Amino acid sequence: MRQILFVYVRGGTPLAHSLPAIAACGALHVLAIVPLPSVETELWRPLCASVTELDGPPPTGDALVELIVGHAERVAADAVIATSEFAMVPVAEAATRLGLRGAGPGVLRARDKRLMRDTWADAGVPVPGYRRVASLRDLRAGCAELTPPLLLKAAWGAGSMGQAELGGVEDAERVWAAANAAVGRVRATGIGELREAGTDATFLVEEIINGSTSGWYETDKRYGPYVSVEGIVSSGTYHPISLTGRMPTVPPFIEPANLAPCVLSEQLQRRVEKVATIAVDALELDTCGTHTEIMLGPDGELTVIESAARFGGCMLVREIEDVFGLDMISMLTRELLGERVEYPERMRTAGTGAAATLAMIAADSAGRPWRDQRIWDDRELDWSTLVSAGTSVSVVEQQTLPRGTLIPRYDPSDGALNWAGIFYLRAADAETLLRDCYGILDNLHLALPEAVPAR
Repeated sequence: MRQILFVYVRGGTPLAHSLPAIAACGALHVLAIVPLPSVETELWRPLCASVTELDGPPPTGDALVELIVGHAERVAADAVIATSEFAMVPVAEAATRLGLRGAGPGVLRARDKRLMRDTWADAGVPVPGYRRVASLRDLRAGCAELTPPLLLKAAWGAGSMGQAELGGVEDAERVWAAANAAVGRVRATGIGELREAGTDATFLVEEIINGSTSGWYETDKRYGPYVSVEGIVSSGTYHPISLTGRMPTVPPFIEPANLAPCVLSEQLQRRVEKVATIAVDALELDTCGTHTEIMLGPDGELTVIESAARFGGCMLVREIEDVFGLDMISMLTRELLGERVEYPERMRTAGTGAAATLAMIAADSAGRPWRDQRIWDDRELDWSTLVSAGTSVSVVEQQTLPRGTLIPRYDPSDGALNWAGIFYLRAADAETLLRDCYGILDNLHLALPEAVPAR
């Protein structure tokens, strides 16, 4: 039997969904760099040939790569895989040292947003104007050279964490302090890049793209002006699988949901597919999953936001499986094992039913914070008051606060740290799905218990 090493770091697809698919491809060994979640373990732990959890702080840099290599050698791994953004670089480097398939050296271009922008600019991929930032002085210089409004973002960040908007040089000092503080809060939660040391002060500032759904969506205008393309790179060949649509970001730039299928016409989806292919090809990845975000603009313009050498997080791959019938985790695992994988001849543009991953945020869809704090407890929650008949809602336990927990107040600078939980929705069609996502985001707080003020 083939041996597979899974490296666990916080983030990515929940273990209850990813590990059963991987275990179906061979003997599964788990190396947990950080503590494993304590929920839903019955769904994956019995499937593992071994589970190793580290004691103490996680290693970083070369020490982490050496740890992965050593453990892979002990279990005679035929493949090394991870799903978290923060594990992509060390896992790719470990695979290279072991002579196994992986993302290859191009993983750095898909992780460091500065290298990503440089690579795309050289390749003619449409990207916003940008400048590298390593100090307040750099930020002020970038503000003088670029056209506001601008966005400062952490070069090694993910999930909109460590981002801040600024109108010009007059905001530079305040935003620089806020962005660095946000990165510090992220690291304090145990989420962050493990391969590169000293990444806290590495940012880039870029022009904010004027996204627009005009000319893109024929009917419902309540979609966000950006989409993502999910795919797999196999020995350097990119296979786009499908598009997922989006709700508009909760101001300033917090993603509340992704939705499958994307309801753009096939002709428009093919245009997005072409741009995504150019962008992914420029990164020169070897073998990995991909998640490429593209902004829709007026007059048919497209701008590439970013791409990652891994699948989209939360339950996005489950959406693809339920709507398009393609198990991307199994496909990638088999690819890493060197097995033959059948890909669609062309990217799928239509599926069956509809599915979404929706974040629980203490704000409504317009970014208005809840007036009072609520407690997360769905034991007496009647979902039928929030969604249409026939729509199912399930709680993603690994990525949701324990029941009885006070939901933190909304902080616009904290990006995905505002996600107090994740829900997975299935609906009869895309129109119903979108309506129900808005229904939960705008009305959930009224259905949850109020926090009792301390006396």
